[in-house]
Amino acid sequence: MDDGLERALRRGLRRAGREFEAARRAYRSGIEDADPGADDPAADRSGADRFDLPTDADGNARIVCRRHAETRAVPVAEDGTPACFDADHPDCAGCLEDVREGRIETW
Repeated sequence: MDDGLERALRRGLRRAGREFEAARRAYRSGIEDADPGADDPAADRSGADRFDLPTDADGNARIVCRRHAETRAVPVAEDGTPACFDADHPDCAGCLEDVREGRIETW
């Protein structure tokens, strides 16, 4: 491949990556700023609501369990920890991180 073309492609990809990260930070900042009750400790919000997870009729978050490869409806604590969380299992650690980052698979 021509060196000039390769440099141009790399520059374009780096620029696109920077723009994507800037947009992602702005989106997260907007969510945090628009979160009613986030500063109000008296606000009664479940973890599923706080992390914008779909819920069933009982208010349990509808997530896809990585560890057992199944759909589950589980309560989620205000810090984003699902009730089925096992601190010693790597799949559960990844699930917790995904819930907090807003990228957990749901149904």
